[in-house]
Amino acid sequence: MNDKWQAFVNKDIRIIPEVKGTLSEYTFAVKDVFDIKGNTASAGNPYWRDTHLPAGKTADSITSMTDNGAALVGATLTDELMYSLSGKNHYFGTPINPAAPNRIPGGSSSGSAVAVASGLADFSLGTDTGGSIRIPSSFCGIYGFRPSHDYISMDGVIPLAKSFDTVGVMARSMPVLAKVAALLLHKSPPSSSAFKKVIFPTDVWDLAETPVRQAKKDIELPKLEMREEILAENRLEEWKETFRVIQGYEIWENHGEWIENAKPIFGPGIHDRFLWTKTITEKQIAAARKKRDEILLKMQAELDEETLIVMPTAPSIAPLISDSSDQLQEHREKLLMMTCIAGLNKLPQVTVPWIQYNQAPVGLSFLAANGQDRKLIEFVSQFSGQKF
Repeated sequence: MNDKWQAFVNKDIRIIPEVKGTLSEYTFAVKDVFDIKGNTASAGNPYWRDTHLPAGKTADSITSMTDNGAALVGATLTDELMYSLSGKNHYFGTPINPAAPNRIPGGSSSGSAVAVASGLADFSLGTDTGGSIRIPSSFCGIYGFRPSHDYISMDGVIPLAKSFDTVGVMARSMPVLAKVAALLLHKSPPSSSAFKKVIFPTDVWDLAETPVRQAKKDIELPKLEMREEILAENRLEEWKETFRVIQGYEIWENHGEWIENAKPIFGPGIHDRFLWTKTITEKQIAAARKKRDEILLKMQAELDEETLIVMPTAPSIAPLISDSSDQLQEHREKLLMMTCIAGLNKLPQVTVPWIQYNQAPVGLSFLAANGQDRKLIEFVSQFSGQKF
């Protein structure tokens, strides 16, 4: 394999399936946070790899793929301990975005997105806590799926924040994504009701750059009632902070002991985030969980089984690789105001290639009520290969 895109951290990890199945014609890659028997995942940081033992068994999600005929072709780069949305890695470098080589690929499932976008794999598995499937899919111009929380097994996957962690899928086509997701989803029974309404959340669209906002008028979804409304009562900043506090608290719960004992060195930005997670108080987490419960109740009342949310996956195309840390941080804040919606509310989200400007792509997202994963994928599949 000629990995000129620098997508892989380990190209030697391969599993050749012993059986034929529905995925026999496909190859796939996995983010380097999944257990593969006999291998030690790096989680994007050599200190993690050097202080952990090889896996005793392979993650459920990988086994599900190989048991259905797909061939694993390697482990892909991730941002350090999955705690970034940029795709930059202090130790292993930055995978090259095939859709816009002068721009970041997005993270933390950066290598998984690049492996698919470059054609090095037919699909990939990654994780998404705060946008790590959705954002690189948008920036690299591919399809991405984040499931309802706890609808795909996290067994054998390094955790980040249990309230939001999910295993997701990336692919160059919607039919391939749909095949893979159907095998991974262990819940989400078929629904008898069709989608009838679409909400365009104005407070989310207002975060986007002008070319993204202007493209909204060209979206066509026949036979659906389409309306605009405010989703978060103009409090997306508060939603984002609620997400950040819960995520940060759970990150320290998961990894604080290891950080204090192993004393790993993290790259810029990520180092500061881990230091911050340690400072979150019991009072802060209690208030954030209370607010999360209020947000969840409101969303459950508004988003029924017949309603979709349609919004840009990201506020803009990917930032330039040359952008400063301050510019990337400002962009990250906007991203989190958009990605926290699915996270806080445990919603499934599919992002599809949509528009381009300045020779770079941005995706369009479809969100449905919790548990409507199969119906959501079936709906989006109707438009496979079409322009929205």
